Parts: sequence; structure tokens; C-alpha cells
Amino acid sequence: MDQYIGKMLDNRYEILECIGTGGMAVVYKARCHRLNRLVAIKILKPELAQDADFRRRFHDESQAVAMLSNANIVSVYDVSRSDGLDYIVMELVDGMTLKQYMLRRGTPLNWREAVHFITQIMRALSHAHSRGIIHRDIKPHNIMVLRDGSVKVTDFGIAQLASAAQNTMTQETIGSVHYISPEQAKGSHVDCRTDIYSAGVVLYEMLTGRLPFEGDTPVAVAIQHIKSIPVPPCDLNPDVPRALEAITMKAMAPELGQRYASAEEMLDDLKEFRKNPDFQPASTGPGETDEPTQVVPAKMITASVRVPVERREPEGAQPERQRRRREAEEDDYYDDEPPRRGAGVAAAAAAVLVILAFIGCIVYFLWNFFAKDLLFPETQEYEVPSLLGYTVEQLEENKAILGGFELEVGPTVFSAEYEEGQICSQTPEAKTMVKEGSMTITVNVSGGEDEMYMPNVKTWDFRQALQTLQDEMGLKVKQEEDFSETITQGYVISQIPQEGVRVDKGDEVTIVVSKGPEQKQATVTNFLNVPLEQAKEQITQLGLKVGKVSEYYSDEYAEGRVSWQSIAQGEQVDKDTPIDLWVSLGPEPVEESTPPGTEPPGTEPPAESGQLPEPTQDVSGAASTQTIYVDLTGYEGTVNVRIVVGDRTIHDSPVDADMNSSFPKNVTASGLQTVSIYINDFLVRSYQQQF
Repeated sequence: MDQYIGKMLDNRYEILECIGTGGMAVVYKARCHRLNRLVAIKILKPELAQDADFRRRFHDESQAVAMLSNANIVSVYDVSRSDGLDYIVMELVDGMTLKQYMLRRGTPLNWREAVHFITQIMRALSHAHSRGIIHRDIKPHNIMVLRDGSVKVTDFGIAQLASAAQNTMTQETIGSVHYISPEQAKGSHVDCRTDIYSAGVVLYEMLTGRLPFEGDTPVAVAIQHIKSIPVPPCDLNPDVPRALEAITMKAMAPELGQRYASAEEMLDDLKEFRKNPDFQPASTGPGETDEPTQVVPAKMITASVRVPVERREPEGAQPERQRRRREAEEDDYYDDEPPRRGAGVAAAAAAVLVILAFIGCIVYFLWNFFAKDLLFPETQEYEVPSLLGYTVEQLEENKAILGGFELEVGPTVFSAEYEEGQICSQTPEAKTMVKEGSMTITVNVSGGEDEMYMPNVKTWDFRQALQTLQDEMGLKVKQEEDFSETITQGYVISQIPQEGVRVDKGDEVTIVVSKGPEQKQATVTNFLNVPLEQAKEQITQLGLKVGKVSEYYSDEYAEGRVSWQSIAQGEQVDKDTPIDLWVSLGPEPVEESTPPGTEPPGTEPPAESGQLPEPTQDVSGAASTQTIYVDLTGYEGTVNVRIVVGDRTIHDSPVDADMNSSFPKNVTASGLQTVSIYINDFLVRSYQQQF
């Protein structure tokens, strides 16, 4: 079992289960008991946590990441250290990684969907870059896709620390090497354009269904990032618009000067592409800078043609020559009688054009009917066969079915129409005519129906469990309740069936929801005429508490024995309920100087045990002030305390239980009074007190 499961961090975060493991840290689902919400906690691996310098940079940069606030970035709530563990508390996202999403789809994403995702990723990067934070590990594994189609980028700042800690490619970089920029692969200085390159690779993978570079080792892949140019997306997926291909390739430009200079710049091109699918992003060559689009006059275009050095005029002579040429052109324009020589030249030019047109017709005729077929014979076309329903093994055994086509097997996808192992889709489609040279058919093999398996909903809020099981999976949920000492009220204790069991829509499943700790009760026994110490022991054995002990004279009970109890025998009360006792002092001594009927008030206990004594009349009529204490042990936060003495409400207002374990209140009254104490409108104690 994981050593951290069940551990409480900072007396606040209870770790529930492991939900992911990366190269640097392990991610757990936890509950924040202070705010009663589920969170994700990332704990550094022990081998990295032993490096004091690494921990310091982890803490400093993680606090900087916590300053980020963007709808497309996973929120960081807290950065702390507890019991030698460095950890980050983050927003718990209900969704899957973009990598899982692409694997589940099994085919390249629709280009509109890819644009939807990459736009949100670039917004997140733009926000982070504006705060001086570079991600350095953008990949589909670090991008979460939510149920509403929005995305959130996670792991900000952590990748930066990782690359700072190690510049060589080890086993920890294998998962990211397909997305690193050339400057990262070379160990050079990186800036925000590194994230843009990695985002371009993610876009490339969404559009084509494959990575731009593959290799047997991480080093081989890294070298390709430095020296190679990937196959254009349109060559792999003809449905990709050319403009989107250009955006992708510019983001993946190996030279920094040819790449997008900022995430905002790439966002602008994506925005323009949405408006105009024929839009072409401006390319930036080495050493060039982008300039605003300008309308250039035709004469300026003509003037831009290079002039040989020997024909160039001195710099000071150019304005004068241009002025004279402009004046000459204006004179020609307003001349009513052009020279006759111009008319002759025009007639000669027209004759030449007629002759050239005649020759062109002859050449066209000879080319189309004689030379074209001899020099360039027409490419033969072939009809694509239907491979749907076949297995790959059947096609390999019977090559005639392919009819000369090559077979390329793509990812496995779910299909309700075709059984597992059968081909369920192909590109190009059957009966399509293709020319020689395009004789490859890419097929997807069915993985069977999209099976559902029972998720682990233990410790989930029962409303979240109902939404997942009932609304999203279409299961019938039977809900039961039970007490639990460890699971908070309203959260799931157990489930039937267990996690991983296959289920179908309409199946009945059972979840047991916690009612919180059980309030155990005890039956009060008789303590009358029992020695005080023995009565205290019996009260403790019942799980109850000894309340206030008072001493009074009694003619009925011997000295030292209980003469009255605040809760009568046979009553059911909750555990830890206090019971007040009166202890006999024996018979009251008789003083000859005291006339009959003038005994001190309050010396007589109630006639019947278990019942509150009737108030007695204060003969002297003198009032006294005494302090009443309200025990707030076991309460948290603000509670309302109400104290009633006789028929008067002495106190009725909120009290902070965290600051006052015992709340005192001075009360002035006379005679024997009934004191009733209410906490949050529940009667917690009632007794008699002599004033």
C-alpha cells in the first residue's frame, strides 16, 4: 500500500488515493478538511526532495506559478512543506489527458477540433509567458480535456525545474523527447518560443494522428528535431487546410528566427484562419522581421528591379532625373496629336501577335494529338477495394483481396458495428479511384464496443458519484446509508460492484453513503445511595461524564452517598453526556438559637431522585451574584449560547467555541433557581442552583 494514503498533511489535507505518476512527482487525490473540497496534491519524489537546492527552487518557482490565473491553466491553491514532504495543492480536474483523448478517438482529430484545442493551449501559454514563466514540457500528457470540451494546461513550472536540474537525456525525458524544441535538445538557452515549438508538435499530432519524428532511442529523436523537417500534415491527412498546415509548420520551425515570436502572434494567425480559411501566415526568414502589411504602388514595384551598378546614377542626380521623367510622362498624357511613328509601331506589334497566335494553335494541336501521349503516357487509375469486415490476418493470407494495394494499419478504435479484430474504417474509401503511386490503404481495426467499467467512487461526494454513474454512464443507482467513523457525512463508503468490473447501460449498482459517526447512547442507571466515588466510576463505565457535584444536608441518605442525580434511571442519552450529582452531608445539625422555619435556604434536596427539585422561597430576600460556566468542549467555530435562569433569559448570543472552551456568565438572582443551558437551540444541561 502507498505510504502516503491516509496521511494528513498540515492537519488539513487527507490523502485519499494515487491518481498519477510522473518523472518528478506523484499526484494524489486529497480532501481539504478546512474547505471540505477535493483537491489534487503533487508530492516530490524522495530522490529529488533530498536536494536542498532543488527544493528551494521548487518552492520559489511554484509560488510564482501559483500567481497564474487563467481559465486554461490548472489553478494552484497552495505550496507547502509538511513532515519533510514538499508538495503543491492544485485544482482537481474532472477529465482526461489530451493524449488519452486522442488514443480514445483512435484517428486524427477533425481539424476544427484541433484548432479549438490549440487555441486554448496558446491562451494559457500567452498568460504564463506574460508572467515570465516558461513551461518547457508542453505535451498532450500535460493537457487536461474537461467534459465541456475546454482544456487546462497543468505542470507549469515543474518542467522548468526539471530541465534546470538535468540537461542530459535520461530515462525521465523519454516521454517528452518527442515534443522538445531543437534548442532544448542542444542544451541551449530557451525562451517562450520553446513552448511554441512544443505546442506546434501537439497540433501536428492532433492533425495527423502521428508524431513528427520517431526513433529507436531518445537521442535519435532529439537529433531529428535539430536536423530534420517533418512531413507536411497535408501529405498525411489531405483534409487539413493548407493555411493550418502553414501555421503548424511555422510553429515548428527549427530556427528561432523563422518561428512565431510569441504565443500572441500565433493566436492572431489562428484567429485570422478562422475568419478566412484561405489565409496564409507571413513567413519569417532568417534575420528578417515582420513588418505591417502596406499597399505598394505599381511604379514602386517596377522601380524595385535591380539596376546594374554601371548604369546607376549618382545619388544626387536621381531626384532630378525622376522629376524630368515625370514631366515628360505628363506631357505625353496631355498631347492631343501623338507622333505618327507610334501608330506604325502599334500596327507592327499587332501583326506579330497574330502570327504568334497562329503558331501557338499549330503547336497545341501537335502536342495534344501526337507528342503528349508519346512523351508522357497517361497514368493508370485503380479502384480502391472494400476491406471492411476483413481481419488483417485474412488480408495477409489472401493478397488478391488487396488487388496490388499496400496495407497500413492505423490505431485501434471502438466500433459497435464490427467485431473486435475486424477492419471498421479505411482511407481512402472503397470504390475511390486513385492513380498509380498512391496505392496505400490505411485501415483502423475494431476494438469491439466501447465497454464501460465500474469506476472507483469511494470517498466521492455522493452527488458527484450519482452524476457520473447515473447521468453519464446510464446506470441505475441504488443508494444506501450507514454510519462511518472515518468517512465524512454525504460521501461514499463502499460500492457494488467493485472498481474495474464491466457494466452495461441500465445495470443496477449500489453505493453506500456515510451518515457520519454514529451517536452511541447509554442507559442511565441508578446512582442513589451509592458512594460518590463508586457512582463516578459507574458513570465513566457507561461512557458518560461526571457533571457538577454539590453537597447538601439530607436526613434520608447517609453522609458521602448520592442523594440526587440530574438524569433519572432508565433514560437513554448520548455518550459523553454529563450527569450532575448531589452528595449528602448527613442530617443538618440543629442549633438551639435557630427558631423553627428559619433554616438556610437550599439545604433540602428534591423529594424524588431523578427529578429537579422545586424552587424554594428565599426567606431573607437577599440576591447574590454567581458565575455560570457553559462547557463548549467538542464544539468548533461560532455557536449560539442561551442561558435561562428561572423564567429569565440571561444570555442569548453567538460565542466563538475555538476561543472559549468554557464560557462564563455572571448571574444575579435569589433563592433556588432552575438553570437551563442551550447550545444552537438544543438543551444540553438543566440543573438547580442556590443564589
